[in-house]
Amino acid sequence: MKPFSIIILIVIFFSGIKCYHSKKINDAAKALFPLELVQFVAYQNNPLFSGTGDSTWDKKIRERGYIIKEDSIYHLWYTGYASNDGNRSLGYATSTDGINFTRYLQNPIHHSSWVEDICVVKSADTYYMFAEGKGDSAHLLISKDKINWEEKGNLDIRQTNGKPISGGPFGTPAVIIEKGLWYLFYERNDLGIWLATSKDLSIWTNVRDEPVLKMGPELYDQFAVAMNQVIKYKGLYYGYYHAAAFKDWHEWSTNVAVSSDLIHWKKYPNNPILGNNKSSGILVNDGTFFRLYTMHNKINLFFSSKAATFLN
Repeated sequence: MKPFSIIILIVIFFSGIKCYHSKKINDAAKALFPLELVQFVAYQNNPLFSGTGDSTWDKKIRERGYIIKEDSIYHLWYTGYASNDGNRSLGYATSTDGINFTRYLQNPIHHSSWVEDICVVKSADTYYMFAEGKGDSAHLLISKDKINWEEKGNLDIRQTNGKPISGGPFGTPAVIIEKGLWYLFYERNDLGIWLATSKDLSIWTNVRDEPVLKMGPELYDQFAVAMNQVIKYKGLYYGYYHAAAFKDWHEWSTNVAVSSDLIHWKKYPNNPILGNNKSSGILVNDGTFFRLYTMHNKINLFFSSKAATFLN
């Protein structure tokens, strides 16, 4: 056999190995990251919701709003403000289709404390809102009716040794409850995502004193990460987080990671799932398919690619 032919065979052989290896990686990714959780198609009439642009308390809106669906109603809580140095107040809107939202006539529903970057969890007959306060300090509000909220104060987060965490921001709270134990994901200057737990919502204790989800080494999240939402799906946990690829944070993306224990996370190899400031994503099950709402500056809707295929 001629040397040139041997070279060709070697190239074909190693190309086959590379393709086989890539297929194994893709198959593994599909198993851990089902398409309905990572592939989305934009709604053609985005954005759905934004600040009024007028002289109102919600001239502008900020991330992260939050949406939950109960029965046939979509409930949206959002942060409104009129100027960059003004208070961040809480607004409420509802929708029957998750597309056309109507503002509550008595908005804002809470303005006595600074509220932004909202996460809402319902347990029994009570709604728990975890939010950033002024200075990026996470605090808790509770409600029985989704409209009247009682301020309960800043979260008391402790290190693993029981001592308070060091001073500074602890914001973008994202919470999930499992078997009576509350899990709190929070960021510090968006430089990592920490995890703390609580049995009584009074004291939160770090599971580790270092982040459970770190920045990088991927380029898309090398300068900032913060958790938006954690869901449980088919026995695994999926964390939707926003991230920045730029040092000045001028653009954000939506990304996802998977975990079996809420502590050890594997990032989706095809992150980001959305870019161009379509970030602070919240996943909502509409009863048939998943929808992803992004909450950065304006609210945009993305349908699961499976839903788009079905609807077309």
